[in-house]
This record gives sequence, C-alpha cells and structure tokens, in this order.
Amino acid sequence: MTREEFRQALIAQFPREITGGQQQLIGKLSDFVFSGSRHALFVLKGYAGTGKTTAISALVKALSAARIKTVLLAPTGRAAKVLSAYAGRQALTIHKKIYKRSGREGAERFVLQKNQHTHTLFIVDEASMISNAHADFSGSSLLDDLLQYVYSAENCRLICVGDTAQLPPVGLAVSPALDEKYLARNYSLSIESAELTEVVRQSGDSGILYNATLVRALIQKGLEVKPRFELNGFSDIVRLSGAELEDALNDSHSKHGAEESMVICRSNKRANIYNQQIRSRIRWQESELSAGDYMMVVKNNYHWLPDESKAGFIANGDIVQIARIGKMQERYGFRFADVRIRMIDYPDEPELECKLLLDTIMSETPALSPEAGKRLYMEVSADYAHISGRQTRLDAVKKDPFFNALQVKFAYAVTCHKAQGGQWESVFVEQGYLTDAMINTDFLRWLYTALTRATKKLYLVNFSPEFFS
Repeated sequence: MTREEFRQALIAQFPREITGGQQQLIGKLSDFVFSGSRHALFVLKGYAGTGKTTAISALVKALSAARIKTVLLAPTGRAAKVLSAYAGRQALTIHKKIYKRSGREGAERFVLQKNQHTHTLFIVDEASMISNAHADFSGSSLLDDLLQYVYSAENCRLICVGDTAQLPPVGLAVSPALDEKYLARNYSLSIESAELTEVVRQSGDSGILYNATLVRALIQKGLEVKPRFELNGFSDIVRLSGAELEDALNDSHSKHGAEESMVICRSNKRANIYNQQIRSRIRWQESELSAGDYMMVVKNNYHWLPDESKAGFIANGDIVQIARIGKMQERYGFRFADVRIRMIDYPDEPELECKLLLDTIMSETPALSPEAGKRLYMEVSADYAHISGRQTRLDAVKKDPFFNALQVKFAYAVTCHKAQGGQWESVFVEQGYLTDAMINTDFLRWLYTALTRATKKLYLVNFSPEFFS
C-alpha cells in the first residue's frame, strides 16, 4: 500500500464529513506511518468532542487494512477497557505489556520485558496520565520505560494520544508524554504532532460537551476565572442543591446502577462522607462491608494475582466488587477481612481470594500513611524474627498475606485523579470548599477532567450561583 492509498483508506474510515483539522491530521499520520524514520514519535492531542476517538478508531482499521501491526495500550485497566470498546480490538495496560516480575518470589520488583515485536506501531491512549516520576516498582519512570521498550526493537514506534486540558500526573504541571519539547529534548526523538481543536461531536445536543468546552477555552486562554455554565436547552446537565441530592443519587443508582454512577470530589475526606451516605441511604447497607460493595484499590498490589493474569497486578485505581466476605479479624493493630473479589475492568478474570486492609477505607489519606505502613511492616517482621538470614527474613515478610492486604476505599465517590481514565454514564461533580483565590488553572483542569468523565448525565452539586449565567 502506498502513502496515498493509506491516506484514502484512512479517510474512508471516518464516519462523517471530515473537518479541516482532521484533514491535516490524516495527512500527518500518513506521512508518519510511511516515513522511514525509526526514531520518530507522534503526539496526537485533542480536547473532548474533537474527534480524537474517531481518529484512533479509523487509524487502527486503516493500519489493519495496510497490514501494519499495532499494539493498543493505556495507563489503567479502565482506560484500556474504554480504548478496546471504541477501537474494536484488545487493549492492554502499559504495565502488563512492558514489565515482567523479577527476582525472588515476593519481591515487588519489575523489569522491562524484551520487546518481541518488529515493524509495529504502539498507540497509547490517555497519555496525559503517564508520569516521568521515578516509580518504586521498576526503578525508573513509566515514560522512560515505555519509550525504552518500544524503541529497543526493530522499526517500532509510538503514537501518544491525549487531552492536554486534563489533569497532569500528580505533582506535575504538564503531562510529559504530550509535551513535544520535553520528549525531543530528553529522548533524542524526532517528534511529529497534531492537535484537534474543533468540536465535531454535536455539542448542540450535549450540555456536558458544551460546558466542558467552555472550561477548556478558559484553560487555553490562561483565564483564571469561574466559567459560566449554560444549562438552558440541555437535558443531560443538571444543577443540584444538597436538598435534591439524595433523590438524584437514588434515581442514578436505579437507572444506571452503582457501576455506572460516580461522585467526584475534591478531597478524600468528602469522598469518605459520600461513600458512607450512599451505602447507608441509597444502597441500604448497614454493615461495615457487604457482598456486592464496589471498592477502589488505592495502592498497587503485586501479591494476589498470578503472573499470567490479564491484569498482571492489581493497580491503584482498579475497581473491584466484593463477591463474598469471610473471616474478619484484628491483628498487628490493624483490621483485615478475607474476601473473594471480582475485577470489574477485567471481566474475563476469575474471582480472586485475598485479604483487605480495612483501615484505609475511612482514612483521609489517599492510602495507608507511610507511618502506618512502616508500623505494619515492623509488626509483621516480628513474626519472622526466628529466621536468621536478613534477606530470607525480608523475603518472608514480603510474601506475608497480612503485609500484602489490598488497600481499598469504597468506589461510589472518588477524587478526580482516581476517576481519570474512566467514564461513567452518570456523574455527580461536587464543587467543595472554594474561595476566589482558589480559582486557578489547576482548579479549571480539575473541573474539566471531572465534567468529561460523564457520558450521559452530569450533575453539578452545590456549585455557587456565580457559576451559572
């Protein structure tokens, strides 16, 4: 297939009339696919509603028609599930694809796998979530490892896809995997890029998209002011007071189910309050933990899943459902439960027996605090004091089921970083405590990311009157 034939094949995969921005993108992608450069990387940026999803779907089909091999990746299980759905073929998490467990059994160490692919395009969605911060489990950053993995094999290249208006990784001001200058400077790659800015999804029909676009425009212009939400004429976006909230949550859980309803808060403290209220007043659950509860994992866990599982490990941000509850006990000054869980984002995975650490459920920290983690480690270590060799003793602790108990919170309300990469049919976004001084670009990115998690219905909870025109 020639470059021109590929360009025509790509155009044919677009479902509707092509915009000027998409036309430019098609030309640039065709050049990239057929360029001889082995050290080129393509960055595709696009805001909500600009046809980024359509472009990836079209590209995957056109590459398949051209007999060019592709691998689809995303930073989280939920993002991989979303990508699989719209690309029409399997997507994996980056971690599952590029890492393998290494060293002694029980050690939380991962090394890069050898890239066995040749002449392959790797397409990574939700690349705004990829960090360049040092990761404990591999010894370097996810971005470093991804690039090293891809470009170590013959004629393998990478396309990074994402939305720069979304929240960058925790602790960073920008998303490094979508920053052309950063990539060129740090990785000796020639960077090609395209940005879709024109909204093509029918924003006239979607209040969610219309209002997300308003927020994005403020971010683009560097204006640190409150957006003025427009609700008139839209049925998919609703302003809610606290008094109306319980009825709306009830309706959402009845119509969409708990798995497709989500509350997004600005702190773990607020998320905890929502989770308790939803469990007691919407789901009528009185016990501390119930079969059927949805939980969000808040710390990577490498202990419970076998190496050959599709997930590879249980990741921070994964949602699991409690299928059965066994023994609950207090030990080492902490509380634990033996449970059987289902991994929601990996429906083909069999149910899994594991231990939960109950102390993280109501903590106001994102996961077990470093001090509490150290205390648990010291308490568990005391049980292995009879083992003489230091390394052998350390290995025994690292295999201990209590030390490896899954850290979780309830998953009916979460912070925005935890929601990123996922989408739900019905989303409630709470304004939370907000002063005029707090209206800055970081807040607007938070708001834009929260609004764009909703696919069918968006509720704006307790937003002040100044947010509405």
